[in-house]
Formats: sequence, structure tokens, C-alpha cells
Amino acid sequence: MQKVTDNVYVESEISVCNTSVVVTKEGVVVIDTPMVPANAKKVAADIAKFGPVRYVINSEPHTDHIAGNCYFGGLVVTHDGTRNALLKAKPEDITGMLQMMAPDSLPLDKEFRFRPSDITFSERLALYLGDHSFHLIHMPGHTPYSLAVYVPEERIVFTSDNINLGMPVFRDALPDKWLETLTQLEELDVDKVVPGHGEVTDKSCFSQMSKNVRGWIDAVADAIDKGMNLEEAIEEVPKAEMFADMPKEGPAAGFLRMNIERIYRYLKK
Repeated sequence: MQKVTDNVYVESEISVCNTSVVVTKEGVVVIDTPMVPANAKKVAADIAKFGPVRYVINSEPHTDHIAGNCYFGGLVVTHDGTRNALLKAKPEDITGMLQMMAPDSLPLDKEFRFRPSDITFSERLALYLGDHSFHLIHMPGHTPYSLAVYVPEERIVFTSDNINLGMPVFRDALPDKWLETLTQLEELDVDKVVPGHGEVTDKSCFSQMSKNVRGWIDAVADAIDKGMNLEEAIEEVPKAEMFADMPKEGPAAGFLRMNIERIYRYLKK
């Protein structure tokens, strides 16, 4: 685990998404859990050295952020929409991803289940533990139910995949809300930003991410303005200059098509 501040640690190597830990005088808060069961168990054992887990916060409903909940103690806290996703999730929802990423983890062990939330909220929730406060703020964008976790005592915010300095994923995105969220994030008084994936960064990532998201939206909007149907847009948008270095084959090509289709349908609606 990478030590980010005196009380904050981030596991980014084996968790798929970033799994973060805030150590307080009265126990530990975990933000997002590893998807691969063996890795979730390992991270849970490592975290136990800091003290008992009091809360597990899931920052969004995608499987890579929620699947490891069952291997952790404490109370699970999510947005209302993420709880609904957890209640509907089935083990087969994860087996395909594990088959590609960690086939040795199959079949799933008897302990595995999608553990739902104990506490939910719709817009804002504050948790207080020891000398720390955790401000959970609904910030739709990458998903309708994404949230940020702002810990002012550490001058840090955990953004989920609203910040992902690789390719943004628009599968369930609300593109216009995403831009609004990035503006909100920029107003927070923080020194460090923990994205959903990748290295811990600083506030410069907000404008960088906004430019990236805006670029995707504008590229698809331009195709719509030119009268292109969906298939034409999927064919032509990747030829834009901003996508010049993006792989046009393999998994990246699938994400490229998925993003264009989601933005196209959203803007048309």
C-alpha cells in the first residue's frame, strides 16, 4: 500500500480500482473494495493491522468497486442507487470479468456474495470517527450514483471514476452532469486527489479531466450536427485528432465504440 498522508493509504496494484484506507483513532474507513476475491482477502488482512474496519464506502455501483465488500467488516455505506445495484447483482455478473483477469479465482468461494449497503443517502452524508470527518457528496457523472469522499482533516478527496486520467468510461455516464461535477470538485480545498484508477494526483487533474470529457462530448456532438447516424459516428469520430494515438483494435476499440454510442444516444435524447 502507498502511504499518501500520515493516515491515508492507497492500494492500486492488485485492487483493479483503487482501494483506499483512512486510519482514525476509533478505527478504519475503507473506500472501495477489490474485485478479485483472493486480493480482497489479502487487502482486508493488511488493513486489519491498522485496526478494526468501521465503515466501507462504495463510491459507485460498478463491480470493480463493490465486489469485495463481503470480505470486510464494518458497515457498508453507499448512495441509494448503489444499494439497488448491489441487491440486483448476481455472482454470474462477475465471473466473466474474472475469467479474463483472474481465472485462478474461479469458481467463486462459498464466502462470496454481493454484500449490500447498511447505510445509504441521496445527496450528502457526514460520518464522524475519531478526529476525522468523512463528507460523502453525490456527484453524478461517470455513473448516476457516483460520489466523492472528502476528508478535510487530510486535505484529500476520493473521486471514484469521475477522475480517471486514462480513457474515461461513458458506459453509464451522464456527460453534462460529469462536467458539472468536475467544477464542484475543483472548489474543494484539497492537496491530494485519489482517482478511481491510477496514481494519486493533485487538483490539476480536475481541469485536465474536464478538458478530456468535454473533448469526447464535442466530438460526438459535431458528428450529430453533421447529420451522422450512430454507425456513421462510430466510424468517423475516432478519426478526430484527439483520438489519433488511441488503439483502434483490441479492448480499447471496444471502449471507444461504447463511449461514442453512449454519448450519441444521450445527446440525441
